[in-house]
Amino acid sequence: MATLSPEPHVAVLTFPFASHPALLFGFVKRLAEAAPRVKFTFFCTAEFNRSLFSKTSTTSTSNIVPHDIHDGVAENYVFVGKPMEDINLFLAIAADELRRGVEEVTLNSDRKITCILADAFLWFSCDLAQEIGVPWVPFWTAGACSLSIQIYTDLIRQTLGVEGNEGRMNEKLNFIPGFLGFRIGDLPAGIIFGNLEWPFFVMLYKMGEELVRADALVISSFEELDPDLIKNLKSKFKQVFSICPISLESPPQSSVSDEYGCLPWLEKHHPKSVAYIGFGTRAKLPENEIVALAEALEASATPFLWSMKDDLKKYLPSGFLERTRELGKIVAWAPQVQVLSHPATGVFITHSGWGSVMESIAAGVPLICRPFLGDQSLNTWMIENVYKIGVRIGGGMFTKEGAMDALQQVLLQEKGKMFSKQATAYKELAIEAVGPHGSSTQNFQRLLEMITA
Repeated sequence: MATLSPEPHVAVLTFPFASHPALLFGFVKRLAEAAPRVKFTFFCTAEFNRSLFSKTSTTSTSNIVPHDIHDGVAENYVFVGKPMEDINLFLAIAADELRRGVEEVTLNSDRKITCILADAFLWFSCDLAQEIGVPWVPFWTAGACSLSIQIYTDLIRQTLGVEGNEGRMNEKLNFIPGFLGFRIGDLPAGIIFGNLEWPFFVMLYKMGEELVRADALVISSFEELDPDLIKNLKSKFKQVFSICPISLESPPQSSVSDEYGCLPWLEKHHPKSVAYIGFGTRAKLPENEIVALAEALEASATPFLWSMKDDLKKYLPSGFLERTRELGKIVAWAPQVQVLSHPATGVFITHSGWGSVMESIAAGVPLICRPFLGDQSLNTWMIENVYKIGVRIGGGMFTKEGAMDALQQVLLQEKGKMFSKQATAYKELAIEAVGPHGSSTQNFQRLLEMITA
């Protein structure tokens, strides 16, 4: 029997949807570069593994090894359009599939697994870690606000009930620490709204129950952004490591792909004048809202850079592209971190996904928010009422008048100056957090010590 290496080996378990794999992969790359003697096995679907590893130099991932897992979709399966159909298929096999993968890697590797670093959604990985006797470190890809709501799900359900709340959307929920004045309507689906028996919502509920078993919990934020929420979370967990914003440690601008020429285009514009528009990988703006936003941009003569898939351009108003050729630029993909960091960018029009929120905060750019799902409405509430760095689009969806009003508030009115000032203040805190003696840097070092022990 071959002798196993005593060097550490971390199993990285991903939730293979939306931006989750990329966020965890980016974080693991940082760990791998800081701890070259640690081996990381990255468990993800073949499609994501091909994409993530092909975009990265082999030198920066030499101690990260991909291991493909099944996505739960049977051969010849025909999707019928059910909500979260792909996610629910994966969840049906996830626990067994990841267990099989870990067992296979353990059998064939020259090192035993010494730690499990998992997307926090995969709550069942705590049992696997316990069985093999290693630390369980869940990674929460969102902020302290949405995690806090998940942790207090039982209290919310006991206090409000799970039925008959549809008419109470504007009532205030004041019994959760850190959420004074929070609207019931801004609770994520799966807490008291929606089909609570959906596998995805069951997963979130179980996660809220099981996370207390974590040896350490990693949050994609920085302590100075939500000090009261972080303090409360620390009272409930063994260790909480807020480690962000990663975007402040991005590669130099010269090494970033900009195939559509976004950055040179921005160079032609005045500081804080451009509206950057991007709705992430999963959110899709309805046809009528694409029209309304386009009309607002044109009518207000707001310079814009819009990241939009080619198949959505057909919904733009007739003649819009020709009329706004000098005013704006529409691209299939934009280097978002660099666009937000450019002096010409004055506002980010977004779905309020946490990754986008953190990138905007790190760049000091105010936001106009149009939330769709998940934690996005909650994040929007924080942006408006706690951070005070942006606005929710009036009525919750784009109309021409509502979009024009929001653009005017952020780019032209005195309120916009306050947003910009506050956003800059958070940017400075974020820079300090990832500095040599900052809170995120110290938390990162503590986590490194834990996984290399």
